[in-house]
Amino acid sequence: MERQRLIKKEIKSIVVKVGTALLTGGTSCINRRQVAAIVSQIAKVCKRGFKVVLVSSGAISSGMSKLKINRRPHELPELQSCAAIGQGQLMRIYDEYFSKSGFLTAQVLLTADDLSQRGRYLNARNTLLTLLGRKAVPIVNENDTVSVEEIKFGDNDKLAAMVANLIEADMLILLSDVEGFYKKEGKNITGDRIEVIKKITSFHREIACGPGRLGTGGMLTKLDAARVATNSGIYAVIANGRRKNVLLDILDKKNIGTLFLPTGSKLAARKKWIAFGIKSKGTIIVDEGAKEALIHKGKSFLAAGIKKINGNFVYGDSVILADEKGNGFAKGLVNYSSEELEKIKRKKTREIEKILGFKYYDEIIHRNNLVLLDREDE
Repeated sequence: MERQRLIKKEIKSIVVKVGTALLTGGTSCINRRQVAAIVSQIAKVCKRGFKVVLVSSGAISSGMSKLKINRRPHELPELQSCAAIGQGQLMRIYDEYFSKSGFLTAQVLLTADDLSQRGRYLNARNTLLTLLGRKAVPIVNENDTVSVEEIKFGDNDKLAAMVANLIEADMLILLSDVEGFYKKEGKNITGDRIEVIKKITSFHREIACGPGRLGTGGMLTKLDAARVATNSGIYAVIANGRRKNVLLDILDKKNIGTLFLPTGSKLAARKKWIAFGIKSKGTIIVDEGAKEALIHKGKSFLAAGIKKINGNFVYGDSVILADEKGNGFAKGLVNYSSEELEKIKRKKTREIEKILGFKYYDEIIHRNNLVLLDREDE
């Protein structure tokens, strides 16, 4: 009954993430029975009127199986070759089972770079929304065949959270091989599932990093993904993907897995892109007065508030604003380069043109291009 009360809005669109361990059962090849079970559930969910995007791992494992490689390669070209072979195999399996249920599938491969550029971000969004409008099931994966370390999402949990933001989903469901997020007593993780987390804090991150299965099973990345989603007004659930009818039970608001509640209202689309779609190119340390004005007074960021500049960036890049202790509290698009800011830091706005010989804007970061980041409750 509590879930009925806590999930206040109607859920219409969801992003479902399934990991390699769930698809393979810990082996080196895709378990068709497990894929069939997941597809069957998604088909039932779609027939009930929900719009579903599936974020699926498994391409590399599928390629390893085809190539008869028993151990996961460490070198990037080897991983990319496995992904190139395995992605087609994985999609063929998904398409086979979705076709039996009467649904079309669509392969969508993304890199972090795709979402860091505004035009490509919007193109990806429009493509996914159009596919959903045609009642197809988009199957998203990181484009491992072209990704390099600098542009990798690093984990499909994060990719799933980014996709949920991209389409403004109502719920992100992370299917794992555990029942949810567990409690901790002393240094030991207990078998007691935490049913609801209202706000993710450093306490929960400490549990996720702790000893035992959760720490090695990627619970920290799931927690970070849930945080990205909830910061944007999206419900998130971590649940056991092997549980019968797990998706249907979650959407029926039954007490399944761990539910993470949104921490605020949905961000506007542009600010959501600034917050989660762009990789920061540097950090600006600000004084306490500037921090107060930004957080509590809704002001733009001015040169007088700059204490220190870290990193090299140019006009239009994304930067983190951090306090004097180094805690990042905001992110925005900067109107001046790092080189220019070194010359005008601590200066008044009226002095900028005299120092630089020009002035683009009064603001270093305009309020419309600034997003406050969630701060952990210690």
